[in-house]
Amino acid sequence: MEWDAQVVRLHGYLCLRYCFQNIQCWVVALIMSFLSATAANAGSPNILILLTDDQGFGDLSYYGNPHLKTPAIDSFARESVEFKRFYVSPVCAPTRASLLTGRDSYRTGVTDTWKGMATMHQDEVTLAEVLRQEGYATGLFGKWHLGDTYPYRPQDQGFDTVLMHRGGGIGQPSDPPGNSYFDPQLLWQGKMKSFSGYCMDIYTDKTIEFITAHQNQPFFAFLATNTPHTPLQVPDSYAEPYLEAGLPEETSKIYGMVANIDHNFARILAKLDELGLAENTITIFMSDNGPKVFSDIRHMAGMNGEKTDVLEAGIRSPFFLRWPAGLKAPQVIETIAAHIDLMPTLLDACKIEGTDYAFDGQSLMPLMTGVSTAWPERTIFIQWHRGKPPKPYRNFAAIETRWKLLQRNDKFSETKPQNFELYDLEKDPGETRNLADTHPDIVERLRSRYDQWLADVSSTRGYADLPSGIGSLQENPVLLTHQDRLGGKKWGTDDFYPDAYWPVDLLQDGVYTVTFDLYKKVSESATAVFTLGNQTFQTRIPAGSQQAVFKDLTLRKGSGKVTARINVSEALLGPRFVQIKWTPAKSK
Repeated sequence: MEWDAQVVRLHGYLCLRYCFQNIQCWVVALIMSFLSATAANAGSPNILILLTDDQGFGDLSYYGNPHLKTPAIDSFARESVEFKRFYVSPVCAPTRASLLTGRDSYRTGVTDTWKGMATMHQDEVTLAEVLRQEGYATGLFGKWHLGDTYPYRPQDQGFDTVLMHRGGGIGQPSDPPGNSYFDPQLLWQGKMKSFSGYCMDIYTDKTIEFITAHQNQPFFAFLATNTPHTPLQVPDSYAEPYLEAGLPEETSKIYGMVANIDHNFARILAKLDELGLAENTITIFMSDNGPKVFSDIRHMAGMNGEKTDVLEAGIRSPFFLRWPAGLKAPQVIETIAAHIDLMPTLLDACKIEGTDYAFDGQSLMPLMTGVSTAWPERTIFIQWHRGKPPKPYRNFAAIETRWKLLQRNDKFSETKPQNFELYDLEKDPGETRNLADTHPDIVERLRSRYDQWLADVSSTRGYADLPSGIGSLQENPVLLTHQDRLGGKKWGTDDFYPDAYWPVDLLQDGVYTVTFDLYKKVSESATAVFTLGNQTFQTRIPAGSQQAVFKDLTLRKGSGKVTARINVSEALLGPRFVQIKWTPAKSK
């Protein structure tokens, strides 16, 4: 019995020791995990960018808006480095291309916002691609607008986690019929999925999930909302305070959408604080272009113009950058800067070097750290107009610290006469006094610099069509929408235009199924015609159907143009969508 008791005592001792050792291991493991995460984040700052859509410089109470309340953004601005003169493009897709590449959008293939001209070359090196190579988790939430099909999608350009809508916005022709800001259908990891709630709230939820999941490694979260862009859809509770204040309905809804952005920004900042990540996260708040103005009650912060203009209100963005671990704040910087500066600045902050990045922008870190007090004068060039290639002097601006030359009479049409304007922004920030006639020497100097810039960016690769890749495992089927369709006068209607087409690159010979989705059911039997290059196919559409299906088409590898039409009686119609599905050959 005594021996048995000793055995029991020995067994108990060994068990206690084993448990103690395991507890030690767990404690050590937890400490090492914490230290590892802390060390990783200390050396590699996280990056969070909130890019709003059509939010004007004056759409913040921080900039004196007497009606709109944005407490979270205002508080954040007071803790940040603020650039008072940060320039972007007058429309959204070019800004996004420049922001993500550090290059003028004309170099990237992005010249406009629709008809295939908002597609970025797949060989452009994006901020997400570089950061992912450095071990960052990368996520996009909301608006991409740089190509909806392979190989131009965000997941083809460096983003691992992607929640997005197609095209330039929810409710546009590239979207499912009837899609709304409420309970939208969105692409989640490349697959269409229905969500419940308001779009900006959904993007924010997913951004917070992403940050939480990757809190122990450096991350890049790009929250690019489609608000406050039209259609003006927002929960009533956000718009009501402005309606009750007597503001017009459009302005009230826009301000309500910005208030919702402010609410969601506060949620994200709170999560960073909760997780202990705020100190070493570079957080940026900015907009992609100026506001769409519906009423003269809109607060413009003393500026003139609106979205699509190269006047200050069309191309000036609020820009706040907070990084407590790396930068002293608050700071207010008056030096001119632009979207092309963002990528080189962030790579500099992360101490990521690269010799192959042909940036047009430059790092702003020397300005923000105070290393450089003598900042050389530079000229920032902005241009946008409908169509491609860019035409000399159409809706352009050449901007220096003091002087700004612009020509804005022909952004939608070439029929208007050109009229050069010169403004002294130091004395006349509202651009009210055109000095072109009194300073012809300055006009000629800035115009000459502009000529050199346009020739340079246009010589990079030209402005060729960018074809969708058909017949790959990366995306199958491929949906062709009006977002990427070139030609035609109207957008998002069933009008047929002989000059309308989709450029495609059929990646391999094979068997394909092509489906037309029509805008409405045909009332009588009709004929659908599908053409790819010199191959043409026809199929019948029975009366009452809203779809045409071409089964088992043998298509040949190569590049070409897709055209699609529906013959109904004497009329010609175009489809809403063209879906092309490749059938991979079965392995033997």
